[in-house]
Amino acid sequence: MSQTAENSRIDWQLPYDSRRPAVCGSMAVATSQPLAAQAGLDMLKRGGSAADAAVATAAAMTVLEPTTNGIGSDAFVLGIFGGEVVGLNASGRSPARQERSAFEGAVGMPKRGWGPVTVPGAVSGWVALWKRFGKLPFADLFEPAIRYARDGYLVAPRTADLWARAYPRFAEFPEWKRVFAPNGRAPFASERIVLPEHARTLELIARTQGSAFYHGELAKHMCDAARADGAKLDEHDLSTHRANWVTPLEAPFGAARMLQIPPNGQGIAALIARGILEESRANPRYCDLSPDCADSVHLAAEAMKIAFRVVHREVGDPQSMRVSAESLLTRAALAALAEEIDPAKAKDFNHGPPKTGGTILLCTADNQGNMVSLIQSNYEGWGSGIVIPNTGIAMQNRGACFTLEKGHVNEYAAGKLPYHTIIPGMLIRRSATGAALPYLAGGVMGGYMQPQGQLQVGSRIEDHHANPQAALDAPRWQVSEGLALAMEPGFPQETVDELTRRGHAVKVASEKSISFGRGQCIERVEHGYVAASDMRGDGQAVVA
Repeated sequence: MSQTAENSRIDWQLPYDSRRPAVCGSMAVATSQPLAAQAGLDMLKRGGSAADAAVATAAAMTVLEPTTNGIGSDAFVLGIFGGEVVGLNASGRSPARQERSAFEGAVGMPKRGWGPVTVPGAVSGWVALWKRFGKLPFADLFEPAIRYARDGYLVAPRTADLWARAYPRFAEFPEWKRVFAPNGRAPFASERIVLPEHARTLELIARTQGSAFYHGELAKHMCDAARADGAKLDEHDLSTHRANWVTPLEAPFGAARMLQIPPNGQGIAALIARGILEESRANPRYCDLSPDCADSVHLAAEAMKIAFRVVHREVGDPQSMRVSAESLLTRAALAALAEEIDPAKAKDFNHGPPKTGGTILLCTADNQGNMVSLIQSNYEGWGSGIVIPNTGIAMQNRGACFTLEKGHVNEYAAGKLPYHTIIPGMLIRRSATGAALPYLAGGVMGGYMQPQGQLQVGSRIEDHHANPQAALDAPRWQVSEGLALAMEPGFPQETVDELTRRGHAVKVASEKSISFGRGQCIERVEHGYVAASDMRGDGQAVVA
């Protein structure tokens, strides 16, 4: 029997309960792929900063988990360096020559092909983060990723599952199939994959500090491929792209402060939901409730639905928004929203259908107290299905998050930033003098689950003092459209029964799974860090 056939016979299910401990060290990396986490830790061991480790991990993830991110992704970053809180928006715009009329008559934005392709921003984010906070040579950060792409790696079990799910959707794209399914199928778990074109592309990015991607050989490949298919992405779109440093939004989260990237991202949804809970006076104080009781879940789920209603109506490219992000976070605005919650009855707040996604998140922390939370994504798996010939670059379909609703702030337009689902997460503390102190870098991946996951995991750590691994292991709930409330197994039956009695359309899942997000966390403690990675993914938290 061949080795490949032998690999295909292995049962990768995990039918028995297990507990993985949090890990402790003076520096740490956590992400959803063990080899990528080790790539970041290697940079820290070489004397690199949290920024160096984040770039190395992010580059490696494009190789090791291509099912959710790639070189054609966007990226957002939150960081704290020497007490300075920073945010980085590395998302790209729709092509400047692709007008709204291109989608006239369509029911909604397309999800495949060139129509939803926006300028990939992740590479610009890597460069910007390294230039400002990196210590090691830029090319050094790509050594692990290039090695894995050139020499090969063994596919992790849950990544193999995502690959198999994606195959029917993307096999119609010849270049995708040639690069990512050369055997006419998705790879099995533990099967060796080699991505030589990916390696060469990363080498060009490393050697030119990203210039080849936006101005040189790789930019030409992308634009030539677009022209060959009659698409509008061109050299001007790529050469004018910039990653932007932004001031993070900040709001109370218990005794801590939650940070989020401001719009065009949905991170403000987590701030609104928590703000509603902080401002509520008629209901029991949320942070004093058991996280597994019906009151806690009900209040948070209702707050989350209201938050989604707000962001789905008001958030998009900040240049198109009718109101400022800050105005949505005033105490008066949040208190008014809190009044809409009935503590005894679930409501449909007309928050609309959820936006799906496929994403990776990583956290890094160095021995100087600097921390990074970085998230990057092609949006839906491999994104658009477009893979640029001779490069391995899978182009994101982030433009699918635009709406075609006339007059909406997020209505498609040329040269516009789309509503974005990806949100890195960070909690900080403030000293008596107002100085920012590192506390928690983390997040939960997965489309509309991201703000919900941050709300739940953050509460377990801040309000209930759970260690990061326990907070990630805990069961989660998930609101979607209408009264729907999905719950993982692990909540008390009386909680499920009471939520049903209050009108929630409860559905208990058969198992904990990536449908409820995959999270990473690194918490700052007195002499180092406690780090954790979600049991729902292939991930690993590593320390030194």
